[in-house]
Amino acid sequence: MVRFLLGMDGGGSNARARLTDIAGRRLGEGTGGPANAGNNLQGAIASLDAAAHMALSTAGLPRHARSEMFAVIGAAGVGDAKVAAQLAAAPFGFHGLKVVTDAEIALEGAFAGGDGAILIVGTGSQGYGRIGERRYRVGGWGPAISDGGSGAVIGRHAVRRALEAHEGLAVSSAMTAAVFDRLGGSAVMLSAFGKTASSADWAALAPLVFDHAEAGDPAADTIVAAATLEIEALFDRLLTEGTGRVALMGGLAARYRTRLSPRFIPFVADPIGDALDGALGLAQKGGEP
Repeated sequence: MVRFLLGMDGGGSNARARLTDIAGRRLGEGTGGPANAGNNLQGAIASLDAAAHMALSTAGLPRHARSEMFAVIGAAGVGDAKVAAQLAAAPFGFHGLKVVTDAEIALEGAFAGGDGAILIVGTGSQGYGRIGERRYRVGGWGPAISDGGSGAVIGRHAVRRALEAHEGLAVSSAMTAAVFDRLGGSAVMLSAFGKTASSADWAALAPLVFDHAEAGDPAADTIVAAATLEIEALFDRLLTEGTGRVALMGGLAARYRTRLSPRFIPFVADPIGDALDGALGLAQKGGEP
């Protein structure tokens, strides 16, 4: 018997969980580590399990209460059907489980199941929309080849600029000095970081870059201005699909909202709910978007 609903969001930076009863009354929430299932499936499973455990604990429920839960997980990386199947087969112990993409739950939450489009800007970036039964997607293929304007891409550009400034190939600034010092203060340390950094590690530098850009740092402003153009290109592409409203979501959404060209403002929609609301909405419907 299902007595509880659990919505879970697995992204490149963290995992989040929200627990409600069948009537939708919120009971508990939890967080975990990075949970991009496409990059590290076992790590994502561990992070999602930790978030679920915390949500149950804050609700005062024992682990065996999972057998009375229907859960929906929206995770990065599960656009690959094989990865989705492996995540769905993980031994979470839920009564029922549906796995969808993180974009699907974000869209569901933003428009409460209605038509519209979202532009997610956090560790990665992706545009995703729905008109009736039709879905459309742009971006979200990983920072090595896609994800323009994302935190991971901004972080990569900042570290490259910091190294160039150190070697006299570019003008130094407060931002380049801050990035250089934060990563160890030597070219060797920056190189070591670059060889092992995850998308979340790169993205962790993005707030520093935005802060310096807002303070007038020329190097930071150049990076953020280029990133804003990439976000606007994604926004434009969503509009060409016929949607009349786009909700900005993700950890960097507020940073970009004030930087968008005026022509985009009439199309910016305030999201009704967040990705966890979307996951719970799908759980209420038995997992079907």
